[in-house]
Amino acid sequence: MTAAKNLNLRAGLLSVLIFLTLLGIWYIATAPSGASSGTAGMTVEQIEYAKMMGKDPGAPKSGGFPTLGAMGSTVWGHLSNPFYDNGPNDKGIAIQLAHSLGRVALGFGLACLVAIPLGFIIGMSPLLRRAFDPFIQVLKPISPLAWMPLALYTIKDSSISGIFVIFICSVWPMLVNTAFGVASVKRDWLNVSATLEVNPLRKAFLVILPAAAPTILTGMRISMGIAWLVIVAAEMLVGGTGIGYFVWNEWNNLSLTNVIFAILVIGVVGMLLDLAFGQLQKVVTYVE
Repeated sequence: MTAAKNLNLRAGLLSVLIFLTLLGIWYIATAPSGASSGTAGMTVEQIEYAKMMGKDPGAPKSGGFPTLGAMGSTVWGHLSNPFYDNGPNDKGIAIQLAHSLGRVALGFGLACLVAIPLGFIIGMSPLLRRAFDPFIQVLKPISPLAWMPLALYTIKDSSISGIFVIFICSVWPMLVNTAFGVASVKRDWLNVSATLEVNPLRKAFLVILPAAAPTILTGMRISMGIAWLVIVAAEMLVGGTGIGYFVWNEWNNLSLTNVIFAILVIGVVGMLLDLAFGQLQKVVTYVE
């Protein structure tokens, strides 16, 4: 235990060192190359055009990439008031995240309701496993965004179409892992339940489910990662609200600092979701 704690401490210190190194590289790369670029030689029209493009013609040159100071101001501006709502295209980062997480939760939840029971049935029957396998292998590699045009045409609602895309991308990892976990339950445990004449329902919940739970959670963890990845791209396509739409809207506004901030938020939220499922996986994993 002491060795594990020591390893974790050293890993944490190394992570902090890497982080500080990256910040140092960022600071050096965006450091102003002169006292001021000035506006000498620029006409009034050129100065106005530069300002319209989000540039300050009188600022020191830094290669165009945001400085750490500019990023710090942007981060503080968003985190200090994350729930503001100034209209359809101007909402706080917390509101945008809430819309995205709501869509992910709904699509993911529907996928759980379909994939886990169906995976149980497929895993317990070799006949069904072989019958369903060709359909799963054909549908599983299809990009979730490839379903978006069909969803928009059929459902005719962008928000529900986004939920459908989350559902379709979340189903397959859960279905495959659930079927595999159920099919891989130790034969000795099944023989004992048969000897004790345990009815099928009790066998499913008291023998098969606990044994297959780590594999099922693995499938859910993979599905959540894919769902969070896909919702960003889906919201870029359908617009409206959400962190993906926020990225696209800020890019259209030529606000690179907001785009980078949103990318960091997406990464942090994705990490937290993965950690949550990782902790659940540890809880249900039986260590012999």
